[in-house]
Amino acid sequence: LHMGMTMKEDLTVVAKYIKQLYPPEFNVFSIYAELYHNYFASQAKKNAESHLEDKDIYLLLSWVHNFYPKEMRKDHALATELDKVKLGSLLPSSLSKELEKKYLDSEEVTVKTSLSRCLDKEIQTWKEDKEPEKLNGHFQSELLGIFVIQSIYSGQKRAEDISKAMGEELSRRLLKELPAFLRSYRDAFEDFKEKSKKHRYYKPILIANINNCWNFREYTEKYMAEKDDSKAEILSALADIENSGFDVLLQQLFAQLKPMYKKFTEHKWDSSSEIMNEIIKTTSKHISDFQTLKDPFYHAIVEKIHARLVKEYIVRLLKRKVSLKTPAQQQTLAQNISKNAADLEAFCTSNGSKATWLNSALPKLAEIIRLQDLGAIKIEVATLATSYPDIRKRHLEAFLHIKANLSRSELKSILGYLADSTASTQPRAPLFSNINVS
Repeated sequence: LHMGMTMKEDLTVVAKYIKQLYPPEFNVFSIYAELYHNYFASQAKKNAESHLEDKDIYLLLSWVHNFYPKEMRKDHALATELDKVKLGSLLPSSLSKELEKKYLDSEEVTVKTSLSRCLDKEIQTWKEDKEPEKLNGHFQSELLGIFVIQSIYSGQKRAEDISKAMGEELSRRLLKELPAFLRSYRDAFEDFKEKSKKHRYYKPILIANINNCWNFREYTEKYMAEKDDSKAEILSALADIENSGFDVLLQQLFAQLKPMYKKFTEHKWDSSSEIMNEIIKTTSKHISDFQTLKDPFYHAIVEKIHARLVKEYIVRLLKRKVSLKTPAQQQTLAQNISKNAADLEAFCTSNGSKATWLNSALPKLAEIIRLQDLGAIKIEVATLATSYPDIRKRHLEAFLHIKANLSRSELKSILGYLADSTASTQPRAPLFSNINVS
C-alpha cells in the first residue's frame, strides 16, 4: 500500500511539474515510471517467492490483476502518460499462475470443507426435538438452504474481484463440487427418512428439506450453462430429494384413499357422488398440511394428488366389475362419471393444481360410455388417444367391458381404430401407462 501510494503520488508530480523541465527527447516520465515499476515488481516477486498465507496470496493477486493495472495505471492524472510506457505486469506470468493455482486450490478446499461442516450441522438439527423455522409460512433451513449458496457465491465473488478469469475458473470448480455435495445431502436425507419416522417433527423436517431444494434450483438455473454436465447431475439429485419427500408425504393419503375408491365398483357406481365427496374431504385435510411447502413444490404435490385421483378413478373403471347392457344404464353411469369428474376438477383447481391436461380424461371416457353410434364412439376414442397417447388396446378393451351391448365385431372394430389412431409420440406426462390391467 505504501509503495503503491508513493509511486502514484510521485509519478503524478513528475507528470504535472517535472516532465516539462526537461527536453521531450529525455522521456523523463518514462524513466521515472520504469524505475518505480521495476522496484515495485522486484518487491512483489520477492513477496511472491516467500511463504504466504492464503489472505496474503489473495492480496498480492489483487495487486497484480486489479489494483495496479486498474486503480493506479488508469488513474486520470497518469493514464495518458502510462499508456505510452510498456511496463508489463508486477509478476512474471509463471509466478502469477503459480499463485493463482495456489489460491484457487485453497479456496476450493475451504468451500468444500465449509459445505461438509454445514451438512453435518444440518443433520444434527434433524435429531433435535425442534420444529424447523418458518419463513413466510414455509418451513425452511436457513443453514442449508441459504448458507451453502452463500458460501459458493462468496467464493466466486472473491475470485472475481481479483480477475474475471479467476472468477470463472473458481465458479467452474465449485459448481463441480455441488453435485457431490448434493449426493451426500440426498443420502443423509434418505437415511433420516427411513430411520426417523417416529420423530415428533418428521413431516415438517421433510417439508423443510424439500423447500431447501428451491434455492439450489434457482442458483443452478441462473449460473450454469445448459450444456454443463454438472447441471444435469445437480437437477437430478434435487429431483430425487423432492420426489422422495413427496412420496412419504403422500403415503398416508393414498393409503386412506385406496379403500374409498374400491367402493365405486363395490356399489356398482351407485352413490358415486357420496363416495367422491368422501375422497375430496379426506384429500382436503391432507392438502392443508402441505401449505408449508414453497409455492412451486406445493403446486407440484397438488398436481401429483390430482394425477393420482384421476388415475385411481380410471383404475376402477378398468376393473371389469360392471357390465351394462342397456343404453339407459350406460347413460346413468356416464352422468355419474361426468359429475364426479367435474367435482374432482373443481376441487383440484381450487387447491392450486395446474395439471389441466388431466381434466378431459374422465369426461372423454364418460362420453364413450354414453354414445351408442359406432362411428361416434370411434371418433371419441381417437380424440382420447390424441390427448393421452399412452393409452393402449388393453386399457380400452377393459374399459369397453362396461358396454355389454357391443358385439364382438364392433368391439374389434373400435380396438382396431385405436391402434390406427394412437400416436407414437411419448405423452408429456404418463396417465394410462401407469395403469396395469389385470
